[in-house]
Amino acid sequence: MARNKKTSESLFTFMNLLIALLLKNGQYRTMQHYKATLNSYMRFRDGKDITLQEIDAEEMQSYEAYLKNVAKVCANTSSFYFRILRATYNKAVEKGLIPAPQQNPFKNVYTGIAKTKKRAIPTDSISSIKQLNSTQKLTLQQELARDTFLMCFYLRGISFIDLAHLRKSDLKDGYISYTRSKTGQRLSIRWEKDMQEIVDKYQTQTSSPYLFPFLADSNTNCKNGTIQDKRQDELRLYHNAESRITYHLKKLGAKMGIQGKLTLYVARHSWATVARDNDVSVSVISQALGHNSEATTQIYLRSIQTSEVDDAN
Repeated sequence: MARNKKTSESLFTFMNLLIALLLKNGQYRTMQHYKATLNSYMRFRDGKDITLQEIDAEEMQSYEAYLKNVAKVCANTSSFYFRILRATYNKAVEKGLIPAPQQNPFKNVYTGIAKTKKRAIPTDSISSIKQLNSTQKLTLQQELARDTFLMCFYLRGISFIDLAHLRKSDLKDGYISYTRSKTGQRLSIRWEKDMQEIVDKYQTQTSSPYLFPFLADSNTNCKNGTIQDKRQDELRLYHNAESRITYHLKKLGAKMGIQGKLTLYVARHSWATVARDNDVSVSVISQALGHNSEATTQIYLRSIQTSEVDDAN
């Protein structure tokens, strides 16, 4: 990244350059984090840019007050934004765009991770979601949202970004294997009948390499485009699909009387809770979900047989 006067003065420009670099390198998840942080900070500034040298403790405390009192985000979301801004600031210092600070601009704002209330729902609620078709008529979008929730549950709380990018080639010899985008951990899950029934419903586009239809259009729309064009198109399709799923799950949850928001993250917590209630050991659950720290997960991986996790599932 070449240094120039505009870059050294502008936070917005510097962050946009980082975002473009992350996209070029295929670091989609991290790119989304930087983009979300920049959008939030731009709303706080009413679109008015700020120089990198103007980032100080007072500015960050003002932003924190905005997040709490105006944007009304939770402590973990606020901390998430500050950790991204801190990483951006440190990159600018490393590149010599600004001098090393005398004081830490982020010392008085929260950058930790607060414990959150678990969002699991009981087994009978999962069964009710599965039986929705037989109790009330669903639109195609509602049915897709329901099936996506169930698939996330069946696949041990898989994240939506990983679910959307599952390829037909990932399914071999009765197992679906993928690499978690969040941790880089390789997971392999035994394929079950209920999973296949859902996949069969959405196999209308035989030319698509994906198991699910969320990114299907990216292959036809960008045949003549660049790799970066395809990546941007996939990101657009992914975000649009995620928004639709989130919207329809919220509506379905409210209609069913489920307490709290019904989200795909609920599927992850619910799998862990159901496993625990069925006397599955904490160590097996940790391997299945990648709970706790990545180092802890690796310790469990060395001592647990894959068959134990499959039997639990």
